[in-house]
Amino acid sequence: MRTILDGMGSVLVAFSGGIDSTVVLKVAHDRLGSLAVAVTAVSPTLPEHELTIARRVAMEIGARHLIVETDQLRIPDFVRNDDRRCYHCKTDLYSLLSRMRNDLRLAQIVDGTHLDDLGDDRPGISAAREWGVRSPLVEAGLTKADIRALARELGLSNWDKPAAACLSSRIPRGIPITKETLSRIERAEAALMEEGFSHVRVRDHGDIARIELAVEEFSRMLTDGRRNRLVARLKKLGFRFVTLDLEGYRQGSTNR
Repeated sequence: MRTILDGMGSVLVAFSGGIDSTVVLKVAHDRLGSLAVAVTAVSPTLPEHELTIARRVAMEIGARHLIVETDQLRIPDFVRNDDRRCYHCKTDLYSLLSRMRNDLRLAQIVDGTHLDDLGDDRPGISAAREWGVRSPLVEAGLTKADIRALARELGLSNWDKPAAACLSSRIPRGIPITKETLSRIERAEAALMEEGFSHVRVRDHGDIARIELAVEEFSRMLTDGRRNRLVARLKKLGFRFVTLDLEGYRQGSTNR
């Protein structure tokens, strides 16, 4: 990956603050210095705590970090929430980053896609390829396990951070995405994280909040009055029923 990034000369890193794009940013900064610039796009689909993490990690690395605002809710094809939602989102993002790359006179946009991502249904990867975005982790043949090991070896503070995804991924396909729904999901997940849960999804099914946790955290839900507190908080947000999914956390469950 060092050789690949050296060959690019200068890069704009699509930086979410997650472990994958953090490894890319760290190695790019180590090799290219000020010619590696991180950009985080802020929109209604990004939880506030993810932006906080991105700011902190970029500062720890010492990389230049730019924050730009975007709003997928103004894109009808995104709001419709069909199976191309991620494609429409990433098309909007990479068109913005492409303009920034030109303004900053950087050679290449890079992202945090890795080998394991290629086995999933990821329309966003198609958008990345259409915009000429390169994926150093894929080109270097790195899997998620490799990346986590590298992040720990490199001393990155978020090496064990759980996977994250935009808030719209909590809304079942075909249900229109609204700012109000995204806000409710963010507040519901914040309530769970405040109770000490780390790997959390609150899937929004209208009246029903379907909570997904790591299976090993199930028992903690039933201790110290936690269940009653969370039920009360989520009902205050407008849910009529608060459920715990016994299958536990799994990626993309609202796509079924």
